[in-house]
Amino acid sequence: MPPPIPTTDQSVSLLALKAMLRDRTVLSALEVFNHQLGDIFQITLPGFKPVMLAGPEAARFVLVTSRDDLRWRSEGDPVTALLRHGVLVEDGDLHDWLRRSMNPALHKSMMAKYVETMRCAIDRVCRDWQDGDIRDMLVEMRRAALLILMETLFKVDFAPEMRRLWQPILKSIQFISPGLWVLWPDTPRPGYTAALRRLNQYLYQMIAARRAAPGEPDDLLGVLIATPGMTDDLIRDQLLTMLIAGHDTSTALLSWSLYLLGKHPAAMQRARAEVDTVLGSAAPSMETLPDLLFLDRVLHEVLRLYPPIHLGSRRAAVDLEFQGYTIPAGTRVMYSIYLTHRQPAYWPDPKGFDPERFTPENSRSRQPYTYLPFGGGPRNCIGALFGQVETRVVLARVLQQFDLVLTRDHVHAHMGATLEPRPGVFMRVRRRQ
Repeated sequence: MPPPIPTTDQSVSLLALKAMLRDRTVLSALEVFNHQLGDIFQITLPGFKPVMLAGPEAARFVLVTSRDDLRWRSEGDPVTALLRHGVLVEDGDLHDWLRRSMNPALHKSMMAKYVETMRCAIDRVCRDWQDGDIRDMLVEMRRAALLILMETLFKVDFAPEMRRLWQPILKSIQFISPGLWVLWPDTPRPGYTAALRRLNQYLYQMIAARRAAPGEPDDLLGVLIATPGMTDDLIRDQLLTMLIAGHDTSTALLSWSLYLLGKHPAAMQRARAEVDTVLGSAAPSMETLPDLLFLDRVLHEVLRLYPPIHLGSRRAAVDLEFQGYTIPAGTRVMYSIYLTHRQPAYWPDPKGFDPERFTPENSRSRQPYTYLPFGGGPRNCIGALFGQVETRVVLARVLQQFDLVLTRDHVHAHMGATLEPRPGVFMRVRRRQ
């Protein structure tokens, strides 16, 4: 008879509650559970009893060895209701077909064409910044990420629609973020239907306009329309998946990057000096991005500390075994990238900001699956390369043009659809001479 999966008792729960209240994030409670109970434990709340996993062995178990027995799709979850048959919430043959269909628009060969669009988008956002302004970079980077995603992958100028669709997009993100629905799935959730209706209307109009004048299939929308068997409903599902997941992850990474650079002025100065040396007054390009070595290490360290997709959720399709424990079929299985990235066994001073962790010499001996900001295995993030190019272009361009000073240095990690710095990243901006 296998032993029962460790669960929280009163003393551990009290420690977790104190940590959560101190840091204003559930993540601190999960850190306590991980430290006290190990890399597998079960949360026991009314109506919510997931098995939580952490560490490299758990990541390999979820992403590779038991991948086919752990299903992404969960019919009762809001993310499935929102994305319907988006690639993110499909399994098996349908997922593989959707991913193959989308891959050409996200291939490395497309990135050079996208870079100039990315640069133009961040320049449009920065045009509004006046010397001495205090700007919330969580908002500003969301504006940039939306413009970039819509222009590169859908060939649409989103600026005229930004104000009208801003709240519907935020409401859709809120709809799939953790909330009372986790404990009580039947909790009424008013206010989302109208927001989703406006988004759907916009997306279906975009699809209809492209079908009427298809042109070359050299973006994601064009590739999907050119794919035999791809209905308007399936195209809508992929567009909304990329719109929500694609822009929200970049928003989180960019805003955390600016926050941590603001908290560490020496790193900010070093990154800015590197940008000046490598780029001078020229715009970032695919040829120059690889030379921004310190900026690359900064972004890797930000992804370690605050991975936008910090948690993976699956359903066990069959009884599974992990570390001698049985996980019954039907159990929600969650693996924590956040916890894995902060385990002291693999990361000295795990809560400290140290981009030098990611020099080639320090990375060479790193154990596999201790660092997985884009997941791993056959279902790693489809937009990983796009996001890495985008964040380097945007961050380099901002540092090239502006001095930024953090004006509020206390934020907490908010568990939304992604991991966001709340209440925001407020910085005073001044254009560099």
